[in-house]
Amino acid sequence: MTVSATRTGVVHLVERAPQLAGDEMVAALVPPPQFADATFDTYRADPAYPSQQEAKDLLQAFSGASAPAKGGLFRRAKRPELKPGVYLDGGFGVGKTHLLASVYHAMPARRKYFGSFIEYTALVGALGYQKTVELFRGADLLCIDEFELDDPGDTMVMTRLLGELVGSGTRMAATSNTPPNALGEGRFAAQDFLREIHAMAASFQTIRIDGTDFRHRAVDGHAAVLEPPQYEATIADAAAVGLVSDDTFDALVAHLAHVHPSRYIRLIDGLSLVGLRDVTAFSDQSAALRFVAFIDRVYDAQLPIRATGTSLDLVFPEEMLAGGYRKKYLRAISRLVASTLD
Repeated sequence: MTVSATRTGVVHLVERAPQLAGDEMVAALVPPPQFADATFDTYRADPAYPSQQEAKDLLQAFSGASAPAKGGLFRRAKRPELKPGVYLDGGFGVGKTHLLASVYHAMPARRKYFGSFIEYTALVGALGYQKTVELFRGADLLCIDEFELDDPGDTMVMTRLLGELVGSGTRMAATSNTPPNALGEGRFAAQDFLREIHAMAASFQTIRIDGTDFRHRAVDGHAAVLEPPQYEATIADAAAVGLVSDDTFDALVAHLAHVHPSRYIRLIDGLSLVGLRDVTAFSDQSAALRFVAFIDRVYDAQLPIRATGTSLDLVFPEEMLAGGYRKKYLRAISRLVASTLD
C-alpha cells in the first residue's frame, strides 16, 4: 500500500490562477469541512436566546428528524405545517450554517446540494441558466448559505432559479447575508426578502434566530499580530511539515481582483496555513468585499492565519463599518480573530 506524502514548503497565492469546471463546481456542493459531521444534536442552542432552540425544533421537523412524540402508544407527533422552503434569518455567529448543514445531513434525500450563494451564481455563469435549471431539476433539497441581496442581477437570477425548482418539487433551505443598513438594526428583514422573491413568498417560512457570535463567547480582543522575526520563524516551522502560503497583503488583495470568488477555494487548495505580511487597512470597498469572500473560504477550510502589520480586525475602517456592508465586515472580523488565534 502506497501512502501519499504530505506536501510541504512555501507557495505564493499571487502565483496561483485556479480554474474550476462546471462538473467540479457541482461536485463541490457539499457542506464545508467543519460542518461535514454537523447534526442537530451537536448544535449548541444558547439558553439565553430561546429562538435558537425553536429554530432547531422547526428545522428538525422540516428535515423529518423530529423525535417521536411521548405520552402513549397511539399518540402521534404533532408537527407544524411547514412550507417547502425555510429561510434562516439572524446575525452572524449564531449557528445558521451549522443548522443548515444539519438539515442537509438529516434529510433522507436522494439528490441534495449545499453551497454558498456565490457558488450557485458562479455555476449559472459557467453552465448558463437553462443548463443549471436542468441540472437541479428533480433534486430533493437545495441548501443555500449566505443568500445575498447585494447584487440585484444575481439576486433575481437566483430567485428565478429557485422559483422554477420549488415549482417542480425541490425543497429549499437558506440563510441570510445582507446589507443591514436598509434592514434596520443589522437584522434581516423578512419582507425585503419576500419582496425579492415575490413569486415564491408563499413557499418560504422565515425562521428568526437571535443570539451573540459564538466565536466571541470564547474569543475576545484583537487578531494576533506577529513581529517580522517571529513571522519568519512561524512560516519556516509550518513549511517543514505542511504547505503554507506567504504573500504581502497588498499583493494578495490585488490578485483577488483577477480571480472569481467561486475559485477562492482552489486558491487555498492544499494549504495548512495562510501567511500575510504587512497588513494595512482598506481604502477601497470593492477590494474589502473581495477579501471578505476570501476569508469566508479560509475560515470554511479551517486554516490558521499568521500576519504582520496592522491587526486584521482593524482592516475595515470606520466609514466602511458604518456603511451598507457592516454585517459582512463584522462577520469577517469575527472569523479573522478566531483564525489568527488558532
